[in-house]
Amino acid sequence: MERGTRAELIGRLAQAVGSVAAAHPTRVAVDGPPAAGKTTLADELAAVLRARGRDVVRATIDDFLVPRARRYRRGEYSAEGCYLDAHDHDALTRVLLDPLGPGGDRRFQYAVYDRTADTALSPPVTTAAADAVLVFDGVFLLRPELIDRWDLRVFVSTALEKTVDRAVLRERGVSSPADVRRRWRERYLPSQQLYLATVRPTDLADIIVYNDEPGRPLWQTRAD
Repeated sequence: MERGTRAELIGRLAQAVGSVAAAHPTRVAVDGPPAAGKTTLADELAAVLRARGRDVVRATIDDFLVPRARRYRRGEYSAEGCYLDAHDHDALTRVLLDPLGPGGDRRFQYAVYDRTADTALSPPVTTAAADAVLVFDGVFLLRPELIDRWDLRVFVSTALEKTVDRAVLRERGVSSPADVRRRWRERYLPSQQLYLATVRPTDLADIIVYNDEPGRPLWQTRAD
């Protein structure tokens, strides 16, 4: 277990990306609960990798949601629905993860869904460089359907109660604090507890980032 500055953490992650030996783009999962700090971490990692000359594909699970009617078919506050019904893993593997993986042609799309408009997307097909890095953030990324499609697995761990407070701040002006707390306590946190209990993602991660104090994070590698 190590503790350091934010820059030291990002440097360690970039080093881990550079140590991956693959004949195809390196696919990096940044997993963790909602409001744990995944997006910020992934953005910082992508910036450092680009500064070091790597071609980076930046994508997120939020662009691989299913339409709202399917996403909430078990109810708006269903934890099982959040885990089982929210994401289009088939599309994710078909248009992004498999094309960038072993035997893939590196021709990919970074999204299939517009969450704001609740409509399907079909962005232009792009070809990644052979040494590109996919930095992909989202929830439930180490589940059985996806686990073998990552070349580096990062899990951002934060006390679940802390994510509620962060979410209230993040959604200020968009949703009321009461609504945010209800969604977190009834849907998002129980779905994470289900994921943690059944999949045990921290056992599968190559690097765990303990992000309760983002400015002075702790991290642990599998070797530790």
